[in-house]
Amino acid sequence: MSELVVIAFPTEAKAEEVRQKLLSMQKEYLIEIGDAVIAVKDAQGAVKLNQLLNTTAAGAVSGAFWGSLIGLIFLSPLLGAALGAASGTLGGYLTDVGIDDKWMKETAAAIQPGTAALFVLVRKVTADKVLEGLRGEGGTVLKTSLDHTKEAALQAALAGAQAAAPPAPPA
Repeated sequence: MSELVVIAFPTEAKAEEVRQKLLSMQKEYLIEIGDAVIAVKDAQGAVKLNQLLNTTAAGAVSGAFWGSLIGLIFLSPLLGAALGAASGTLGGYLTDVGIDDKWMKETAAAIQPGTAALFVLVRKVTADKVLEGLRGEGGTVLKTSLDHTKEAALQAALAGAQAAAPPAPPA
């Protein structure tokens, strides 16, 4: 089951730094991320989403490839590539993978102008090692689907505090 975590940071650069740290932990198989998006609120209050995967660009590239291939069959590769790129771009634009964009914009409306929020959809996690890696990064947990104990441990790790260990089960 996936867990959703939203953390507010004072700057977009800090949110990007933490996202890159999480992505490097993913390469070490400590965490499996379904999506990681940074929402930035500008001085006018508009929220911009910095997606991990640009589906529009991916759709255009994929569409151009398949359009060229089909165009070769009908002896018109340039026309096929153009039509394929256009349809791929449209398909990529209409595709929304991961966390719902509308919900992220509504949630990010609560942060202060000039700040950022990191939205992370976590599929699997080795909690103790990830919390250790995030220790002292700062940030405030805005929303999460974690239970209260895990949420408190995450907030403590971000603040740099030593999280209290849960009591050992009776033997």
